[in-house]
Amino acid sequence: MQVMRWAQLLSPIRLGSKKNRTSDKSGEQGRTAFHKDYDRIIFSSSFRQLNRKTQVHPLTQNDGIHTRLTHSLEVSCIGRSLGMLAAEKIRDELPAWIDVADVGAIIQAACLAHDIGNPPFGHAGEYAIRDWFEDPKHQHLLISLTAEQRADVCQFEGNAQGLRVLSRLEYHPDDGGMRLTYATLGAYLKYPWLAKPLDPASLHPSHKRAKFGCYQSEKGILQEIAEHLGLIQTGDYQFCRHPLTYLLEAADDICYALIDLEDGLQLGMLHYHEVEPLFLTLIADYGAPDEISRNVPIPQKLAALRGRAMKRLVDEVTDAFKRQHDQILAGQLKGSLLDHCPPDLCHGVEAAKNLARERIFTHPQKARLELVANSSLHILLDAFMPLAVKQHHLSFREQRLMHILHAHGAVLNEDPSFHYHNIMQILDMLSSLSDHQAYGLSQELQGNRVTLL
Repeated sequence: MQVMRWAQLLSPIRLGSKKNRTSDKSGEQGRTAFHKDYDRIIFSSSFRQLNRKTQVHPLTQNDGIHTRLTHSLEVSCIGRSLGMLAAEKIRDELPAWIDVADVGAIIQAACLAHDIGNPPFGHAGEYAIRDWFEDPKHQHLLISLTAEQRADVCQFEGNAQGLRVLSRLEYHPDDGGMRLTYATLGAYLKYPWLAKPLDPASLHPSHKRAKFGCYQSEKGILQEIAEHLGLIQTGDYQFCRHPLTYLLEAADDICYALIDLEDGLQLGMLHYHEVEPLFLTLIADYGAPDEISRNVPIPQKLAALRGRAMKRLVDEVTDAFKRQHDQILAGQLKGSLLDHCPPDLCHGVEAAKNLARERIFTHPQKARLELVANSSLHILLDAFMPLAVKQHHLSFREQRLMHILHAHGAVLNEDPSFHYHNIMQILDMLSSLSDHQAYGLSQELQGNRVTLL
């Protein structure tokens, strides 16, 4: 049976490093290559743009509501705790040169980047892009694309866009991108495989599609990462997950399950008496915090409940990681780590997610803002995407649109063989915008507002 090896999985060598240069020759004791990965991500422009990108609620004016940036920071904190505690529990399995803090730093960096490829308006933005390309009147833009390239464009995926940002677009374009360590890139890859071409018989695939983590444009990078780390190959450009990815996924799920409810309370979509029992179910015999029986403000009660619930979740998830260690290294684990936790914990997390789906995700206020988000992205796509197949004899308007693309680093080519790459560059530009930038630009293109110099 093929098994992955920790000594290979925790490689500190960087993507894009030169032949005569390993990942780290500085000899710094307190700042390893993995800590530097975190720094490179947090100082990147792509990470900063998450500050005004949707977590759940588009275009919110409430500064206390989570954005993709605050969500990513919180996930990275949980991920670091999961990584360090899991490493302590399997210490005998790890190479001697790896410290438990290194494992925590790898997951912390990967978690920080886990949403870095998300477009404006979050999942609503992904749906808007997919729907636009599936409209029959836009199919002429895809004629010169292969079936695999069409799958990328018509199934736009934030996870795959994120790999593109990390490995190609930031810092060193087309030469390693951020030049992160292979270990961090491996942990980042929740779906280390390519998109599957769409089934023409599917009624409306945009909301029923398998997730994927890499576009055709980065498949060579995916192959390089997988081979370097020793990920088990399960198909053509398809690999099993890096073991630490399961901890990243758990950190994201924990934050989703708990934090979405807090945002719902702050926006008046939920009531405290609906949320408290869910937290107490998750806490179980860890004991309810004293704050819930005292006359203290609701935010204080929530903070105490959240802290106690997260402590149990971190303990149970890392126990599951240790129990399933051999299965994980063999690439044979079924489901997530939460699926291998005690049933009451699984049910509690699912109940929290269901409450959010029923009362928050379908709330009329959120629905109205998502319609604004959809219209905004469609206006931008209508304006910019035709330039993917036309760069000469441009109208005045098209020339000005081209200037905007050039300002974002896009270099388009009219040769039909470059149409896919042109489309991807336009999507790079649109994905980089925050919610407010995308909305503002869409309004300007309609002549409804102008940004004065």
